[in-house]
Amino acid sequence: MTTKQKDIIKGVFYGQAIGDALGLGTEFLDKKQIAEFYPRGFSHYSQIVQDKHRSRWQIGAWTDDTDQFLCICDAILSTKNVDETAFAKELFKWFQGSPMGVGMTVLKVVTLPQFTLYPHKASHLVWKITNGKNAANGAIMRTSILGTWDFTNLENVQRNTENIAKVTHWDARCVGSCVIISVIIAELLSNNKLLTAQEIITIADAYDERIKPYVELAQNENIETLNLDEPQAIGYTLKAMASALWACFHAPDFATGILKVINEGGDADTNAAVAGSLLGAKFGFSSIPEMYVCDLANKAVLEDKFEKYVQLLQTENKKNG
Repeated sequence: MTTKQKDIIKGVFYGQAIGDALGLGTEFLDKKQIAEFYPRGFSHYSQIVQDKHRSRWQIGAWTDDTDQFLCICDAILSTKNVDETAFAKELFKWFQGSPMGVGMTVLKVVTLPQFTLYPHKASHLVWKITNGKNAANGAIMRTSILGTWDFTNLENVQRNTENIAKVTHWDARCVGSCVIISVIIAELLSNNKLLTAQEIITIADAYDERIKPYVELAQNENIETLNLDEPQAIGYTLKAMASALWACFHAPDFATGILKVINEGGDADTNAAVAGSLLGAKFGFSSIPEMYVCDLANKAVLEDKFEKYVQLLQTENKKNG
């Protein structure tokens, strides 16, 4: 593993957590409310208004988005592989710890009997109950790490991402949007190449025709066209994907991209977690402003997970190389 590759992987870890922790500041707010909450603009954890929702978290702490990202990490560390049942067990263990935030789709799936034995069956059942209409962002918020595992084999990246997304989110839009983010990261790691919009659309079309319009929207230089604070659709997986793609296509650096996404409101912690992981991959950990890294709550936990994960990656690469 090269120094640059390690910097990219660390960028994914920290970009995810920082985007999540910063995004909490505008989560569930529309742009008018953001202007009222932060009349001088929002750019740091210390500004986060301590209302009823946000005061539940320590300043600078990440939410369930990164908790679940780390559940995937822990499952990989314990099995040295990507395995849906191992992840389901980690997810259920996390859920039993009474986390402060759990999405409705995840809640419905993990509380079904024998979820840890048959996670895909549980996920598919919940999706069928909604008549195939549920495409929430609870999978895309956690799966960027899968772009860093076995990253030289894009077929494995795709398969691994599908299997982990489907543990809770069966819909093809959820799965396809997760795969897009993972494959972009894997391409940056293995080939130092950023996928074009057309290459992303080719991936999207293999999953669901409804993904393509959101990839096209992300090409627009004006982020407002994404309507990220649209009340009835803030938790839509394709909104999260599009916000991350927009940042990847247009932002000149990590901080500019993450703050543009966050200040659009909506499900801002999830949008920024996904955007942060992509921006971290594109620009590397070394590009992330020091204040965001130093002031991140529980930074020691994240650093420990990252170091163990990279050590495992290097060990596995030597075995296979």
